[in-house]
Amino acid sequence: MSDWLTIPALRVALDGLAQRQRISADNVANIQTPGFHARSVDFESALADALSSDPSAGSSALSQAVSTGFTTDAAREDGNNVSLEKETLLGQETNLRFSLAVRAVDDRFGTMRTVLGSS
Repeated sequence: MSDWLTIPALRVALDGLAQRQRISADNVANIQTPGFHARSVDFESALADALSSDPSAGSSALSQAVSTGFTTDAAREDGNNVSLEKETLLGQETNLRFSLAVRAVDDRFGTMRTVLGSS
């Protein structure tokens, strides 16, 4: 990945992870709502495609990376398909990925501060 795409890619990753946290919280909040269908966020595949595509279109492709949709999980008798176990595991994974992305941003800016400070 080229240097000029690193920060925009991390921004998209953080935005996608934050949106995933919000949607997961909404899913859990509606776990008892009859007929509620869980939603999901996908940005990893679109982000990977954007980063491997034409570098000149990189930033515009990155802006399209986060998408939401409904899950295809089986529904209970009341029509609700939210799984607390699935949402809990997804929440833990999302939190770990978010922490890793924040650390990457911090490291990137730390490098810039070091370079600017040594001039």
